[in-house]
Parts: sequence; structure tokens; C-alpha cells
Amino acid sequence: MVKRKDKKKLIEYYEESWDYIKESKNYIYFIASIFIISGIIGFIFPVFFVDIIKRQIAEIIAQTEGLDTLSLIGFIFLNNTKTSLFGLILGILLGFIPVILTVFNGYVLGFVSNYAVGEAGFSSLFRLLPHGIFELPAVIIGLGLGTKLGMFFFSRNSNKEFMRRLTLSLKVFIFIIIPLLVIAAIIEGSLIGMLR
Repeated sequence: MVKRKDKKKLIEYYEESWDYIKESKNYIYFIASIFIISGIIGFIFPVFFVDIIKRQIAEIIAQTEGLDTLSLIGFIFLNNTKTSLFGLILGILLGFIPVILTVFNGYVLGFVSNYAVGEAGFSSLFRLLPHGIFELPAVIIGLGLGTKLGMFFFSRNSNKEFMRRLTLSLKVFIFIIIPLLVIAAIIEGSLIGMLR
């Protein structure tokens, strides 16, 4: 049972997390814009990174083949969590890595959407929509915070600001991003399980 003091602390961390997201909204909007632009480019011009994307898709299919719904949910959750955490932490490198990950992931989504439309028409995009309702905001928030983390170098008191941004980013990861990814994995894994 959670003690009243601990419960109060958890609520405080949760509120701090939302406050930091609001403070970081420009970075999150920046990443969201890059993601959308990359997705549009991937949809209109599905000609870049073709071998890499096909190899990645083939690997994911091979890794998930034969998994039951619960195992599939676990696989999706771990995969998305790794992407979000790496994007956030690797932002230390002046924010370049989150931007690169955003461009690539946006392009891949556009590429896959183009393929889905080619196979089953535009209605297939509505079937893809539930997969991203919780997953995409979680990943974009993580990448946005990673980009902001990398900008600590330009702060007046860079060491102190780095620790503040890192601490708050990890709180957001634990209290906001992980719950979103859990919901996303349950929805996505259940849908895939039902469609098999």
C-alpha cells in the first residue's frame, strides 16, 4: 500500500513532468514538425533507405512471428521504450541524434503508409491510425526532450542546467512516456493479435 507521503511525492513528480513538457513545448513542436515533413517525404518519395527499411521490417516480422498476444505486447513495449530512451539520452550530443532518429522514423512511417495505400487503398491508413495514437506522442515527446537536453551547452550555467534537464526528462520518461507506451503496446499488440 502506498503511504500518503509517497503518494504526495508521486503526484508532485507527475505535475513536475507535465510542467517540464509545457516548458519544452517548442522543442516538441519542432520534432513533431520534422516528423510530419519526413513522413510526407517518405509517402511521396519512397525511394530512400529502401534496403535498410525492408531489412528492418523483415527483422521485425521474423522476431514477432509465432508470438502470442501478450508476448507481442511486451515486444512492442520494449522496442518503443528503447527508441524513446535512446532518443532522449543521446540528445546529450547537441541534440543531433534525436533529430536524425526523427527524420528516419518519420520517413519509415511515410514509406510504410505508401506501401499500405498501394496494397489496400487509402482506407488502410485508418487501420494504421490506432497504432500511433499513444505511441507517436510518447516518442515525439522523448525526442523533443532529447533535443532540448542537447542544448544545455548554450545555457548560462551549463552543468547545473544539464542536470536539471536530465532529471526532469527522466521524470517525464517514467511518469508520462512509459504509461503512454504501455497503452500503445496493449492496443497495437491486441489489434495485431486479432488480425492474425
